[in-house]
Amino acid sequence: MIQRTLLRQTRALGPSIRPATRSSLTRTQFQPTNQSLRAGSRPVASARWYGTETDAKKAGEGDAAAAAEGKNGENGDPVKKQLEAKDKEIVELKDRYLRSVADFRNLQERTKRDMQVAKDFAISKFAKDLVDSVDNLDRALAIVSQEKLDSQEDSEHLRDLLSMHEGLKMTESILMQTLKKHGLERFDPSVDAEPFNPNEHEATFMAPMEGKEDNTVFLTQQKGFKLNGRILRAAKVGVVKNK
Repeated sequence: MIQRTLLRQTRALGPSIRPATRSSLTRTQFQPTNQSLRAGSRPVASARWYGTETDAKKAGEGDAAAAAEGKNGENGDPVKKQLEAKDKEIVELKDRYLRSVADFRNLQERTKRDMQVAKDFAISKFAKDLVDSVDNLDRALAIVSQEKLDSQEDSEHLRDLLSMHEGLKMTESILMQTLKKHGLERFDPSVDAEPFNPNEHEATFMAPMEGKEDNTVFLTQQKGFKLNGRILRAAKVGVVKNK
């Protein structure tokens, strides 16, 4: 019953309902208001929004490249820096090499000197023990006075004494030549009246002497010895002291 009533009402209203046209459905806000667009003119170039993001991206890439180039300019070429580091290392290694060579040569010279010193003074202990025997031989020769040596007396005892003295003198001469060959020399500062030298002489007493200069050696009580220029035993002497 209800359905029939609705069907009748619809049929009654049918002639009064008209379909809406297309133009009526168009809203005024969607219609173009620019007269130039209506006339079919070209749109303005500033309306190209799609190009703004691309230009900004390119500008950013350009700034990054410029910054990277400036950074590389400040830091320098890495290859150049590496070459400079290698050159510096070469200079340091060369300096170390030269120093090592110099140290090795100094060591060679020092070792050579030490060996020579050890060789020159290897007999120092033996020489110190030997000088006492040389002193005794010198004392034995000094017993025979110069008067007896110059005497014209012709006696058997005197001839024997002179022969013994001559033999001792020859023995002393040969011994001193042998010692000198090995670097041991005897010296007597009173022969030339040498000035007193505390490095070579040992003053046992001092006395005034007329006609002699102060601080000179006038008497040798015990002769000194040198071994290769080094004092092995200082000479015991008497020194002039006039004041």
